[in-house]
Amino acid sequence: MPLRLFLFLLLFLQQITYSQGNFQISSIPDGLAESADAVVRLDETEITISGRESMKVKKHRIVTVLNEKGLSDVKASEYFDNSTRVNDIEAIVYNTSGEQIKKIKRKDFKEVSETEGSVATDGKSLNLDYTPVQYPFTIEYTSEVSTSNTAFIPRWMPVHGLYAGIERSSITVTCNSGLGFKYKEYNFGKDIPLEKQESGSTITFSVSNIPPVKREEYSPSFDRIMPYVLFGLDKFHLEGVDGEAMSWENFGSWIYNNLLAGTDELPEETTNKIKELVGNETDPLKKAKIVYEYVQNKTRYISIQLGIGGWKPMRAKDVDRLGYGDCKALTNYTRALLKAVGVDSYYTIVYGDRYKRDIIKDFVSMQGNHVILAIPHNDDYVWLECTSQVLPFGFQGDFTDDRTALLVKPDKGELVHTGVYKLEGNTQISKGSYTVTDAGAITGSIRIASRGTQYDNKFFLEGRAQDELDKFYKSAFSHINNLKLKKTALTNDKDSKEFIEDIALEAESYCNKSGSRLIFAINAFNQYTDIPQRYRNRKNPFEILRGFHDTDEITINLPAGYTMEAKPDNVTVTDKFGEYRAEYITVNPGQVLYKRSLLVKEGYYESDEYENYRLFREKIARYDNAKIVLVKS
Repeated sequence: MPLRLFLFLLLFLQQITYSQGNFQISSIPDGLAESADAVVRLDETEITISGRESMKVKKHRIVTVLNEKGLSDVKASEYFDNSTRVNDIEAIVYNTSGEQIKKIKRKDFKEVSETEGSVATDGKSLNLDYTPVQYPFTIEYTSEVSTSNTAFIPRWMPVHGLYAGIERSSITVTCNSGLGFKYKEYNFGKDIPLEKQESGSTITFSVSNIPPVKREEYSPSFDRIMPYVLFGLDKFHLEGVDGEAMSWENFGSWIYNNLLAGTDELPEETTNKIKELVGNETDPLKKAKIVYEYVQNKTRYISIQLGIGGWKPMRAKDVDRLGYGDCKALTNYTRALLKAVGVDSYYTIVYGDRYKRDIIKDFVSMQGNHVILAIPHNDDYVWLECTSQVLPFGFQGDFTDDRTALLVKPDKGELVHTGVYKLEGNTQISKGSYTVTDAGAITGSIRIASRGTQYDNKFFLEGRAQDELDKFYKSAFSHINNLKLKKTALTNDKDSKEFIEDIALEAESYCNKSGSRLIFAINAFNQYTDIPQRYRNRKNPFEILRGFHDTDEITINLPAGYTMEAKPDNVTVTDKFGEYRAEYITVNPGQVLYKRSLLVKEGYYESDEYENYRLFREKIARYDNAKIVLVKS
């Protein structure tokens, strides 16, 4: 029997089965609803690419929603614009017994413009507008969308999120053989085995009976651990432009020649102005810094997704005139200004996200969701985030650091790695003192200097209102009851990329009083006491995204008339995950010097290592809460 006929009969039989009662909640297989918010009973996608400018996507999705949290798993929505048309869309709602209670036609779907806030787009979406009267219930959703854009073939990711069981999910792709159709599978294995059937120009992937994935702390991003299949074409079409993606070199050349060429012209007045600002400066990086700060002061970010504008940057002269643009436009504008003063730079496509996500090296296709700028320097690159009005020159932060990106040169594309913030540079250095009173209160001050990714965690505080700062520091020092902030002086040194906090505080009843004794935690300013959750049977690997190194040197002045009855012993904890040191030095009978160092390494670890990491953190929490006991003489 031909494969396509077999697949048709299989689909037909499944539809008959569901119409005869499988919408009943009781028919959900064992294990799929346990701890779930929803169960995806059936998720079928059928993609037909009949030509370079013709792709049709059909969806048939049946989801049993068990509670309110499961509504997000329905996914009954379709995007459309000038190049994409929704041909058909419908939903049917069934009750617990599998009886139809509502039919929702196209006219009942809510049409929503994608333009919101700082987003400009010609796209809209049709969204299911249904408020359930009771749980659980089941929705059967069907749609058909056609588009002339074949640059982006939807990837198949059968597990979309947490707490949703998957009874069956499949995707079938039929493609014109002359377009260079390609695919690649990722993260399938014994836990989620992949079924694959291929015949001629048609291929089908499917999975069955996947239990709900539960949330586990420190899990890597879904892209790193959940299965998916990427699809692409060597010869594609994008908003009126034919493209090719046989190699990263020729794909990058296509981007430059079709999306970038001719967009870097500037008004003569602006060219003269930027040359005047640069003056006689000859150092390329110093010139680039002047240009970057000029862009920061002149422009603001706005997302633009208008037709080809979703991928092609606005012309530099339009950004110059309007004073705004998206990541593509602002990056290209900065590139044009640098070109005007003789500094080379390259438009670079990357995945922007706090989780590190790479452009996939072994699959040439339209990838990435963000654009930054690379300036060549000493066989490496200085990276510019051109959408930010506040980041220092050459500082990426954790949105685009340490990942594979596509650098676009005039003659080719080139895969490169963005800047890495090494553990030794992600520092927080604290120095201060506090005084303990006879009543058990403390008053003190601390200077905190942060660099690297720790700078990235702090610099946003510059310019914040005092009530926001109070809220931030009361959270940071949440272990101090009755905290009063006396001073919050902040200095953002953009040249050295260092953020300095000068904090003065006081707190009543910091110490516990017990008769003639005062008992208090000696580490008043930088406790790392959050302990990761324990799991009886952890499933996922875990990841420490970024390493850091804290050092603290705090002088504690003891109240007159008290002697030290007990203090913690010096301690060193060394593990594969990092190192902790604490030292307690008696300077004189009334003064103790507390020295602390905490180094945590970044890394990717298998699930069986998690409990060791949790124990490492538990030790740190215990030592960071170590107490001194004073007794009145």
